[in-house]
Amino acid sequence: MAARMATRWKSTPEFSPFYTGRKGNTSLTRSRKGLQKQKEMSSSVQLFRDQKYHELKRQCIQQGRLFEDPEFPASDESLFYQRAPPKKVEWKRPKDLCEDPHLFVNGISSHDLHQGSLGNCWFVAACSCLALREPLWQQVIPDFEEQEWDSKKPEKYAGIFRFRFWCFGKWTEVVVDDLLPTIDGKLIYCHSNVKNEFWSALLEKAYAKLAGSYEALDGGSAADAIVDFTGAVAESIDLVQGKYSEIISEQMKLFEDLLKVHKRGGLISCFITDSSGSANEVETAMGLIIGHAYSVTAVRKLHLGERLTFSFKAEKLFMIRLRNPWGKKEWNGAWSDNSEEWKKVSNAERKSLGLTIENDGEFWMTFEDWCKNFTDVDICRIVNTSYFSIHKTWEKKMMHGAWAKSSEPLLNRCGGCFDNKTFLQNPQYIFDVKKTEDKVLVSLQQEDRRRYKKEGKGENIIIGFEIFKVEDNRSYRIHNLTVQERVATSPYINTRTVFLKRILKQGRYVLIPTTYLPGITTKFILRLFTDVPSKLRELTDDKPKMTCWSLLCGYPRRITQIKIHSAEGLQKQDRSGGADPYVLVKCENQKVRSPVQHDTTSAVFNTQVIFYRKNIDSPVIVQVWNSNVLCDQFLGQALLAASPSDPREEQTLQLRGRGSQEADEVPGHITVKVFSSDDLVEL
Repeated sequence: MAARMATRWKSTPEFSPFYTGRKGNTSLTRSRKGLQKQKEMSSSVQLFRDQKYHELKRQCIQQGRLFEDPEFPASDESLFYQRAPPKKVEWKRPKDLCEDPHLFVNGISSHDLHQGSLGNCWFVAACSCLALREPLWQQVIPDFEEQEWDSKKPEKYAGIFRFRFWCFGKWTEVVVDDLLPTIDGKLIYCHSNVKNEFWSALLEKAYAKLAGSYEALDGGSAADAIVDFTGAVAESIDLVQGKYSEIISEQMKLFEDLLKVHKRGGLISCFITDSSGSANEVETAMGLIIGHAYSVTAVRKLHLGERLTFSFKAEKLFMIRLRNPWGKKEWNGAWSDNSEEWKKVSNAERKSLGLTIENDGEFWMTFEDWCKNFTDVDICRIVNTSYFSIHKTWEKKMMHGAWAKSSEPLLNRCGGCFDNKTFLQNPQYIFDVKKTEDKVLVSLQQEDRRRYKKEGKGENIIIGFEIFKVEDNRSYRIHNLTVQERVATSPYINTRTVFLKRILKQGRYVLIPTTYLPGITTKFILRLFTDVPSKLRELTDDKPKMTCWSLLCGYPRRITQIKIHSAEGLQKQDRSGGADPYVLVKCENQKVRSPVQHDTTSAVFNTQVIFYRKNIDSPVIVQVWNSNVLCDQFLGQALLAASPSDPREEQTLQLRGRGSQEADEVPGHITVKVFSSDDLVEL
């Protein structure tokens, strides 16, 4: 099994302290829904390093001093662990850098921020995406009005700010002071295009504190930052491997997917991988930067008017708008700022189409050109779990887990990928698909390893997962893969998050998250989204537990798996010549029923069941019934001894009656496969 290696983007522009550019006018308003969401979140927020914002601020105001953070001091240890800045760094407060500092100036916009001398274009791109969504950035910057400088009440300012990040499944509040690193009196890292605006610089400081230092942010993934800002579900797509520039049908599917994600509040970023192995930050002939993260700020399907249809020989334009975190260096191909295409479109038509041109690092491309020029896209879905929504509502289940070592094989939980003999020595999770078919979204996220960078262990581990369709009544761990159906495999890649979406049929499934190599230990969170509740839970037991009750009632002596493939030649039950059959499997005091197959006398069930049997002399009974509104009708049955010596190949059995008619043949036969063992952990 092959694993892919992801690239962490760390492009760094030439140092330039401030840029000029247009300022967005996104209003700073808080909706009633947004306020309610913040109240709900506040009740479940955990505090980073146990620092309480309101308590610290109150103490500073009472003592008439500005906050200095002892957990992230204004010193070299907060800046770097390996590479020092080229000149001496001075930590200055915003009031030392300008006369009238503010958190926001004229609102918040994706154009507000620019990358400094740190290789974190990925972080800046994520911030640009975040600025597009008011409900999302208000989660990250809570109570922004209360945190803002108030020139009328300077005594209320304490030099302390707070930000919130979604850390490993929990919202975490991080407190920082306003001492920012400068060289020659100018900010050296992320900064606004307006000199007295500081939200981006302070947000970056809080994120650096979470990571351990500013240098720990040198190289990373925009998708990771977006997930930390929003709790979104990240999906990474390789545009080259998927041949999206060649296969038009796949290209259009991707466009519709990105359009839907963008419309529903999701965030998207993209980049170009250099396959030649040369240095990043190389500019292509088309003005794009290799090894550099771009934020997607718009996805549009434009219906052209009659005049434009004639000019472009097309009725629709599929367009995407991107922003370079540097605030400059734009695409120079078709639909670039000074291209011939724009000259054919009047100002009025541009306005009606919603297209604008500014020299600010933001530019339009056709989706076809985007697929040809970019190699990877990160899609971060804000999966809707609210019941009060006009859009599809997903059922979410999240589990915290770990790959952990043990010398006892049955207790070991770090077995490596599917190719390893120890694969089943991994955590196992079981879930149900209740509908005939259901779209399932799976997100597996390993713990953030940036804080281990100073120890030389900051790289992501290669992870992935497998999904198996199992018996409808399984409740213990899998021990044998030869009798299970492997239905889905995620990519195996060294990204923090691995994502898969798949249509699964009705039934029970076991999901096994794994590291690529065995013996690696770390924590993870598993998130599963389905249309109806999935009852996701971990399988911890290998077999039924021995209890005091077992001494009285007996303990299982045999394990039996039965797969019912189909039933053919059943007796017709209605005027149209059909039937609505289902299978009922009985073993001792247990019953398992299959879904009903409608209007057929030759039904395919593909149902499998498993039993832990105490009375091994009692047969397993497989019955076929016809579903009726008032009373179901018995169609026939087969009795199975289910002994370990029985053949394990598929067999077809004649249906017979029951009771006094047990030996009589009835119309129809059933195809089954039986596997039994007296070793309770063989299956």
